[in-house]
Amino acid sequence: MNGRLRCVPRVAAVLLLSLACESVPARATAPPARPVAAPAGSGVVTWAASADRLGDGGADRGYRLVVRTSVGGTDLRVRLSNAFGDRPLTFDSVYAGLRSRGAALRPGSNRPLTFAGSRTVTVPTGALVWSDPLPGNVPAAVDLVVSLHTPDAAGPATGHGMALQTSYLAQGDHSAGQGAAGWRRTTGSWWYLDAVSVRPADPATGAVAALGDSLTDGWQSSTDLDRRWPDYLARRLSRAAGTTVRGVADAGISGNKVLADGSGPSALHRLDRDVLSLPGVRTVLLFEGVNDLKAHTGVTAADLIAGYRRIARRVHAAGKCLVVATVSPFKSWPEWDPAAEAVRRNVNQFLRADRAFDGVVDFDRALRSPHDPERIRPHLDNGDHLHLDDRGMRALADAITPPSLDCHR
Repeated sequence: MNGRLRCVPRVAAVLLLSLACESVPARATAPPARPVAAPAGSGVVTWAASADRLGDGGADRGYRLVVRTSVGGTDLRVRLSNAFGDRPLTFDSVYAGLRSRGAALRPGSNRPLTFAGSRTVTVPTGALVWSDPLPGNVPAAVDLVVSLHTPDAAGPATGHGMALQTSYLAQGDHSAGQGAAGWRRTTGSWWYLDAVSVRPADPATGAVAALGDSLTDGWQSSTDLDRRWPDYLARRLSRAAGTTVRGVADAGISGNKVLADGSGPSALHRLDRDVLSLPGVRTVLLFEGVNDLKAHTGVTAADLIAGYRRIARRVHAAGKCLVVATVSPFKSWPEWDPAAEAVRRNVNQFLRADRAFDGVVDFDRALRSPHDPERIRPHLDNGDHLHLDDRGMRALADAITPPSLDCHR
């Protein structure tokens, strides 16, 4: 991917992570959520992926993780997560660079990260750790690479299962290398890395965090092409007038619910760690609810509305704005029935009218068929009648008015 990384006196690399898909074991119930404040001066989030349990970690493993920046800036930091671990986790080598092709990095771009001045860091059980800032400029809309090595990892690993981006695995420590040698296996998950921040040139720059389920996580969008709706939104915001929101954090987890744990902690349980702790987030865009109501667990419109209101109170208490999105149609998905549809309609009616929120994005209107409003428009449907193709993802991003994300509290 194109883009320049500038540093004085020499070209420097800055970094992030993404991965493609491999099978992931069933997820565990989340540990209690703990707010984790970003360090002072940590800038604005340029990429994020909500963490869950990935299975077991292994000793002497390397991870070369590819991610896409949204906003550019200086002083890159990365956040490493041991949120689902059952023992302390040590990283003895963490590097960042710009990608050339595959697992190879641009010459001269790969540089070590430190943590409180040390190249080795041990992340306590259930905790997250930010790196020190890395001098140099990180462009917007480029592939960054974070390379990690864990000398003695074991037990539950933390990461994001469905990255829709190819990343790379190695046995042994190859983090400092610029070439692809040693990175013989691919992975479709992001391991241990859950956020990256930069310091934008304009101090007024902020970010939006998209809190959602598989529709936000990007399920069925094209792998390795960054076509989730938050990716399309990032491209729109990069050139939008009337807003200083430029950073985009994708806090989607496939199968996630507002009220109940299951596929990851519920939105209520992960709100602090996955969203409110991210630096520079000005607005939270909440697009969840379809998994609660299609699961036939007895969740009513009143239950879901109460969940939205609880999220609104916590977002506002953190000094941030909450924009809500209406629940999209899903008729002909196997779990659809008239009762679930009635709940969806009642919830959407509430979301459109209630004044507890700072804005409403009508994703239902953007997706529903004019011939049958209980269904997705056929040309936006990936074929399962719940998830979207790339055109559907773009339609969601296009339904958002950029200045509506630039509210202040």
